[in-house]
Amino acid sequence: MIKVLGLALYGPLAASTRYRLGQYVDGLADQGVELQIRHLLDNTYLRRTFDGQAKPWLAMLRAGWQRLADLRAQRDYQALMLHCELFPLMPAWAERLLLRQPYLYDFDDAFYLKYQTGRLCRLSPILGNKFDSVMRGAAVITAGNQVLLDYAAPHNANARLLPTVVDTSRYVPRSRTRGREFRAGWIGSPSTAPYLSELIAPLSALGREGPVRLVVIGGRAPQIPNVEIEECAWSENTEVELINSFDVGLMPLPDDAWARGKCAFKLIQYMACGVPVVASPVGANVDVAQPDCGLLASNDLQWLEALRILRDQPAHAAAMGIAGRELIEQRYSLHRNLPVLADAIRLAVGRR
Repeated sequence: MIKVLGLALYGPLAASTRYRLGQYVDGLADQGVELQIRHLLDNTYLRRTFDGQAKPWLAMLRAGWQRLADLRAQRDYQALMLHCELFPLMPAWAERLLLRQPYLYDFDDAFYLKYQTGRLCRLSPILGNKFDSVMRGAAVITAGNQVLLDYAAPHNANARLLPTVVDTSRYVPRSRTRGREFRAGWIGSPSTAPYLSELIAPLSALGREGPVRLVVIGGRAPQIPNVEIEECAWSENTEVELINSFDVGLMPLPDDAWARGKCAFKLIQYMACGVPVVASPVGANVDVAQPDCGLLASNDLQWLEALRILRDQPAHAAAMGIAGRELIEQRYSLHRNLPVLADAIRLAVGRR
């Protein structure tokens, strides 16, 4: 049995930890790989961050010591799987010094922008190229979409595509009957919920034509005239049932460098449940929302027209849902992508 130490930045409340590492544990075991996951910042940290509370500095300090303890035990493993970052604010040379075993570097966001733009850009002279160096030192890289893969490839010849996927035995469509209201839905986190503000005008216009409900899972919804708002707390036990209540799944994104690194995971969740989608034509959204599975919209008028099509043509919407489910089974399912990760791990082990 190959033993691999998974080093996640966040606890399992973070979707990236659950879907990039956690959901692979059982399948990898069947392929002779034991993946043990250790995280740095736990769910308490994430909840406080989502709620806008002060960071738990003492708990973060203890977490740092625990990570160092995990690293001292890395000699018991044949390879490491580093997701995103070993320590925030730590230079690349220090991270690479601490990583004493061959490591697979995995990322599903444009993490390389973290110290180049935004509030941490003042650290760019020290940390701006951190992730380039971490990628160069990796035995293999798994990138969540083509944009990320294109960034990684010049830094490492062993970069490969590993989309963020779902277990299609859990995400299962259910028969649905169109109700009086047209139910548009979104799932995500408080950090991405502000993107919904892009839909205020088209949803409000649609609401003037007939009853519309916006269901938001895991974040705060904007106030939208003429639209009923339903906010639902995220739960692993209820997310599939709630997605199955949507008539359409939404994924608006701004066209910027960070959003272009997104892995279209919301679309993958909707489509796995047979829900047709409307999305901004940004990054991986274009790859996932194929023309027979959903519609792309760049401005208010296009969003409104796309929503009208799915509202007024239920047979067409149902056919899109069926095609979307087929695409997820073929390209974005756990069972299709498990061998990709298993092979990447074996390649890393081979670099010992």
